Amino acid sequence: MSDRTTGPAHPRIFVDKRSPQAFRAMVRASEAVKATAAEAGLDPTTVELVNLRVSQLNGCAYCLDLHTRKALEAGESAQRLGVLPAWRETDVFTPVERAALELAEATNDPTDTAAQTSAYAAAREVLTEDQISAAIWVAITIGAFNRVSVMSGHPVRRA
Repeated sequence: MSDRTTGPAHPRIFVDKRSPQAFRAMVRASEAVKATAAEAGLDPTTVELVNLRVSQLNGCAYCLDLHTRKALEAGESAQRLGVLPAWRETDVFTPVERAALELAEATNDPTDTAAQTSAYAAAREVLTEDQISAAIWVAITIGAFNRVSVMSGHPVRRA
């Protein structure tokens, strides 16, 4: 992988490669968040749904590719992945998954206090406080990785 992608006018810097110490710290934080989610009892597929939904909202092709593969490896179905952008319009997601997705969306827009209030209310009905905290941390973490990949212009390679 090169250190730069070339666009017509403005080459991008792979900030993860340019500042590896900072990126390694993010990876360690992500590993701690994954462990926190597991300890809280969040299923790995729920974690991947949150990763995917936030990546959809942020338009991060690289993370969408990566976490789609991870979700499939964790046992997620193609049907549920296909309808994830419209998760509210289906009944294929469990109450726990729906609460985690609502928290993820609210976390992704820190200015929408009404969405945060609604997300917390829905989450408190089906999630423990540890699960609420873990879901929020998953959303925060993938959001940071989305920004690294989008700003770096990380390419998606054909499988």
